[in-house]
Amino acid sequence: MEAEMDTVVGSCSKPCGSLTDYRIPDYILRPDAQRVVLDHAPPSPVLVFINSTSGGQLGSSLIKTYRELLNEAQVFDLSEEAPDKALHRLYANLERLKTEGDILAVQIWRTLRLIVAGGDGTASWLLGVVSDLKLSHPPPIATVPLGTGNNLPFSFGWGKKNPCTDQESVKSFLGLVKHAKEMKIDSWHIILRMRAPKEGPCDPIAPLELPHSLHAFQRVSSGDSLNVEGYHTFRGGFWNYFSMGMDAEVSYGFHSERKKNPEKFKNQLTNQGTYAKLGLKQGWFFASLSHPSSRNIAQLAKVQIMKRAGSHWQELTIHHSIRSIVCLNLPSFSGGFNPWGTPGTRKVEERDLTAPYVDDGLVELVGFRDAWHGLVLLAPNGHGTRLAQAHRIRFEFRQGAAEHTFMRVDGEPWKQPLPKDDDTVVVEISHLGQVTMLANEPCKSKSVQDPSSHGHGTHDDDDKDSMEDEDEWEDGKRKFGAADTFKIPDEVDIAHLS
Repeated sequence: MEAEMDTVVGSCSKPCGSLTDYRIPDYILRPDAQRVVLDHAPPSPVLVFINSTSGGQLGSSLIKTYRELLNEAQVFDLSEEAPDKALHRLYANLERLKTEGDILAVQIWRTLRLIVAGGDGTASWLLGVVSDLKLSHPPPIATVPLGTGNNLPFSFGWGKKNPCTDQESVKSFLGLVKHAKEMKIDSWHIILRMRAPKEGPCDPIAPLELPHSLHAFQRVSSGDSLNVEGYHTFRGGFWNYFSMGMDAEVSYGFHSERKKNPEKFKNQLTNQGTYAKLGLKQGWFFASLSHPSSRNIAQLAKVQIMKRAGSHWQELTIHHSIRSIVCLNLPSFSGGFNPWGTPGTRKVEERDLTAPYVDDGLVELVGFRDAWHGLVLLAPNGHGTRLAQAHRIRFEFRQGAAEHTFMRVDGEPWKQPLPKDDDTVVVEISHLGQVTMLANEPCKSKSVQDPSSHGHGTHDDDDKDSMEDEDEWEDGKRKFGAADTFKIPDEVDIAHLS
């Protein structure tokens, strides 16, 4: 097990220094604790949030190690206490202490950093909570890869393999957090609205009863400004991606299986192999034969985009063979692949496409035809079908097109029933501010604020677009690919998958 885990994150380790650099006194964390006087404030105070159910037994082991090294009260088990409750309590106490002239409280408020350990859904849960708090000085967040895909940690240089949980490994990670740079990333808001059906519920069906799933996508209250009488309205958010179609269906199947048999999902490699089996079982490697055309995105929904803030809506033409569409904010999808890539000079000039930046107010829309299409990502400079870059996106589902579809935000899938009435279901994605991440080197994410990120790649195939080249992924059929959703890892014996 240890051999499958990262022992050192990033390109080089950083000195941890004294553990007192990270510890927060009790009276800062708990209003009823006795106030103490310190010689100096900790230069890098951290709050640690860990999903003890992630990574098999690793989550529980990681909690134990962090509590041994730090103040036990600054390490939270998300299965016992939600992050919104913990952060509300902390910041209410910090504000009280600041008004009383407590210098230590002011310094911790300025320098506090958050660590979250779990899957992408867990990380997004914390990002959503920090966004909802609307703090004047929100703390930056570092992510520990403790899930299956680990796209958020991988995007910011924290690796994608599950970590070691011994004290030296945790100290090494704390040293990296102390020296990490801050990076802004865009936040994206999702609204799903449909007329209240005459019969049957249309609430999203989650495969797992997880708090962060519900936070990611939940019905608005009757007093919410987004509520419209006679309609069901749901809202959510994402920082990595929103996807719809075959990848979300495979993910839904994976989470459903994990709910039924959690004891079989305690190993990251095994989880990836299960993803591949589900892709085969559901027929996505032969989608043109095993799935009706009504499952294709173009037949399912009309897609409109607004390229820039304040511009006009325009309809986006989706090829009839596209069965999965991904709205991507970060350069990592399903385990570390970048389906957008870097457009070449011709694409930049002719189609107004740019490299993917995480803070430019745009998401990249990428399409996939079937699981084989993902093999393109295994090739040098490979990418999916680049559809567009947009500031806002609207999906209008066609009347009676299907009984349901599958959607996914940041690793959390759900099955979305569609009403049978003669009305349209609308999903709209729009830009909603930014949050601050902590980035380690090497960092895959690029910022428009970083001059070194502004060079456009010229190595892509400028003469062919992925929509036009039907043979682009034929050579890859010697091996399954496309990310954790589609890829069979090298260590898995393909002969046993049938």
